[in-house]
Amino acid sequence: MEVTPNAAGPLRPARVGTAGRSGFGSMMYGDTHDRAVTRPRTFGGVLGGLLGLVAVSAAAALLVAAAVTPAIATAGVAASGTISLFENLPSYLKIGELSVKSNIYAKQSDGKQKLLASFYDQNRVEVEWDEVSQYVKDAAIAGEDPRFYDHNGVDLQGTMRAAVTTASGRETQGGSSIAQQYVKNVRVQECERDAVDEAERDGCYDAVTETSIDRKLKEMRLAIGVEKRYTKSQILLGYLNIAGFGGTVYGIEAAANYYYGTSASKVTLAQAASLVAIVNNPSKFRLDQPNNEVNGAADGYAANHARRDYILQSMLDESKITQAEFDEAVATPVEPKITEPSTGCQTAGGSAYFCDYVKHILQNDPVFGEDEASRLLNFRRGGYNVYTSLDLDLQAAAERAIAAHVPATYPGWDVGGVISTVEVGTGRVLAMAQNRAYSQDPKVLEKGPQYTSINYNTDFDYGGSRGFQPGSSYKVFTLAEWLKQGHGLAERVDSRPKSNWGVFQDSCLGPHFAGDWNPRNDANESGANYSALESTIGSINTGFIGMAKNLDLCGIRKTAESFGVHRADGNVLVQGPSSVIGTNEVAPLSMAVAFAGIANNGKTCTPVAIDRITGRDGEEIPPPKSECRQSVPEPVAAAMHTAMGMVMTQGTAVASRAATVPAVPLIGKTGTTDGAKDTWMVGASSKVATAAAVVSVNGDANQRGIWFATGQAATARHRMWPEVMSAAAAKYGGDAFTQAGLGPVAGPGSFPDGRVVEPDPPPSNEPATGPASPGEPPSGGGNDGGGDSSGPGNGNGNGNGGGNGGPGG
Repeated sequence: MEVTPNAAGPLRPARVGTAGRSGFGSMMYGDTHDRAVTRPRTFGGVLGGLLGLVAVSAAAALLVAAAVTPAIATAGVAASGTISLFENLPSYLKIGELSVKSNIYAKQSDGKQKLLASFYDQNRVEVEWDEVSQYVKDAAIAGEDPRFYDHNGVDLQGTMRAAVTTASGRETQGGSSIAQQYVKNVRVQECERDAVDEAERDGCYDAVTETSIDRKLKEMRLAIGVEKRYTKSQILLGYLNIAGFGGTVYGIEAAANYYYGTSASKVTLAQAASLVAIVNNPSKFRLDQPNNEVNGAADGYAANHARRDYILQSMLDESKITQAEFDEAVATPVEPKITEPSTGCQTAGGSAYFCDYVKHILQNDPVFGEDEASRLLNFRRGGYNVYTSLDLDLQAAAERAIAAHVPATYPGWDVGGVISTVEVGTGRVLAMAQNRAYSQDPKVLEKGPQYTSINYNTDFDYGGSRGFQPGSSYKVFTLAEWLKQGHGLAERVDSRPKSNWGVFQDSCLGPHFAGDWNPRNDANESGANYSALESTIGSINTGFIGMAKNLDLCGIRKTAESFGVHRADGNVLVQGPSSVIGTNEVAPLSMAVAFAGIANNGKTCTPVAIDRITGRDGEEIPPPKSECRQSVPEPVAAAMHTAMGMVMTQGTAVASRAATVPAVPLIGKTGTTDGAKDTWMVGASSKVATAAAVVSVNGDANQRGIWFATGQAATARHRMWPEVMSAAAAKYGGDAFTQAGLGPVAGPGSFPDGRVVEPDPPPSNEPATGPASPGEPPSGGGNDGGGDSSGPGNGNGNGNGGGNGGPGG
């Protein structure tokens, strides 16, 4: 009794990481196969092939005799010599894993997984024996190897018949058994798997498909070996899973999906015969070229139709179907229903940039291979199912917010709109969206700036962006360092605007001389001694610069890094005086992660986008894990909550808090760069953190002078952020943040609750001197001291702008 086979064939595959050694080109097996079978042949070539086939047939008789009846090997000298030749040929064929597409999913509200995208070199879905219709199995045998169950790998009668048929010019009948065809396809798969470049792959392919006696004899020898090791059902299923059906379509399941929009288990008799017909000559019989003159829609796919009916007749002759079934099937027109498979992140719609981020995570994770190219190749071939952290409810809210408030393009301005959302305490990325349509297709990208392949939310290594200046939203890291060093929220500093800020201390790089760097405040506030709390609520540039004068610039940088902040271009954070007010180019995702850390009582968790990965066998593969660390002591985080909560209730982020419904406790900070070229709103509840920004991808534009359909460009962040955070509040809720008083929370003589030990009265609910309306000063561009005083702030990703830090309007 035969053993019911597994979908992947007789041998289970090697683990990921061993399949590919290098990158891949655009040449697929299906392409080379189709090209090979349509090469024109000369009369001499046909005659030579015929003579070769006859010679092979004669040799095959001896080979089969040697395999089946070893005693014949002693019959004579000539036979003995020939059999020795065959015995020296390889007889063992290791059948490894097939190339199978991988999928990326996101969970819906009902708990079901939604397919975002698939990736593949070969569109193949392996199926089990009972997932293939009996019609398909019988059609394959009737059309390709009628004596499949009678021979031992080589059909001598079929080989001889093929020679006679070819000589007579009648309908070509394949001389290769299913086992031989299986062997040939496995060898082609080895070329795809093991070649280091396209030239090696093509050379390998030519060697295993060449028309030669040597190649045919090797296939015969290997086919006999396969028949000895595996059952007939295993061989047939392996053949159906590996066979090419035209282009990049491989395997009966993918073929049924693609050509008829059904599955291999549900195909009709007519569909089964039509699909099996393609295997005989994919370029001739494929059904996805409706304009083909000899096999297209106009003639009812005549070539496929004829081959299909030949197979149906064979099935009838072998009593596999009834006369009634035959009559109904041959009367059925060939009408393909082409169903294009999803491939690549462009099929993920608005979630495409998140999908692209996941793809880059896989490319950068050494668990998937030795280098980036082999990791992606393994992913495209390995049959992985990747289940992501994406929250489709929050993602939909982010997509709606950007679509409503930021256009894809704007005349004279390279505008970008971005939203990144992460879960507090886990680092799970919940949403990621931007204002342009995603594509990796050069032809699509040429259509206009509304398309891009660059993910503005992530670092360069994870999407190609060099980041954007976060402006005043970066000030929270100076606030954190201020509190860590034993200063309190009520402590005041010299905050007078001045043309010479003198020397800033830096324990890592040495003192920094600010030169003529002269940042100003948004409303020209001239308060001489703002407190840390007042500077945070009103986003006072000179207040934070005064705070930095009392700190170590290296310490501020290290505190920012402890919250996971880093330059998007991969370079180290610049730590000069201007960095205090946000001149490092940072990814929006990094800012969302940092604010999630603040909300999580000072413990920051690195971002993760993958919850779970399974391999083709369902085995669990460990995904990249989030790493959490205490960035600042909890009392420091509590004091930050106090100040950043007041930003939401009476400072520059009032508009975002007011529009977040249902109301939950919120902390946040706004940011505007020099000339209002980039505007940010970054904040969090105790459950979810979001960064929303309108940015200048390249060049400059003063957002305070630009109006979108829903309002001023500079305030679009306050319309985007609340839409996402409202969805988050409704779904995740939000708890009260820890709080602290206005005194020191760290260092000698401090109190964890920030009690003020000196009679320094707390500030009033409104800053003594501050902006007249919600908004904050620009961060000020410029290099770290001594920059060109005539230039604007630095542009997206170049990291070298000059400028004097003047107001943005």
